[in-house]
Amino acid sequence: MNTLTESAAATASTPAAVSPAAALRKLYFLRFAFAAAWAALLLTTAGTLTTLTAVLLVAYPLFDVGCAVADLRSARPEGRPVRGLYVNAALSTLTAAGLAFAATSGIPAVLRVWGAWAITAGLVQLAVGVARRGLGGQWAMIASGGISTLAGASFVAQAGGADASLGALAGYAFLGGVFFLVSALRLGRTGGAAKG
Repeated sequence: MNTLTESAAATASTPAAVSPAAALRKLYFLRFAFAAAWAALLLTTAGTLTTLTAVLLVAYPLFDVGCAVADLRSARPEGRPVRGLYVNAALSTLTAAGLAFAATSGIPAVLRVWGAWAITAGLVQLAVGVARRGLGGQWAMIASGGISTLAGASFVAQAGGADASLGALAGYAFLGGVFFLVSALRLGRTGGAAKG
């Protein structure tokens, strides 16, 4: 996800101020697009737990791992905190494996695994957003982390009820995507992504 070539990075007047925000902005736009498409696809299959639904469920945390890796690539050279990104990648990898197994047990099991992931990943997102608040555009990430934690608890609770459904996961993913979109737009306004 490098947005600048090595030569462009060498000639940029303030690469430390431009590169991190520009890279995050592009990554956040990508995350919004993926979340919107994923939510639409899940809604078409949310009533039952089919093979396609299981593939979609596992694909979401795997995409999250890919985004964390891309984020790490841009964060490490800039000296930004990366511990939360490593934790996020590990959690998402474990969640993908957990969802693959849970999909064989039914919707309640899927909701429990997804709920546990939403809680833990939300806390990590909250911490990363707070650590990055100096870049601008992070208030949406902070809010998204808090909402994810609460949503995760509701998924776990819903798993124990008679109305267990995967439909709420589509809404959760889309809302998370909207928060990424808002952050991308805010990063553009702060001027950090002026060249990106």
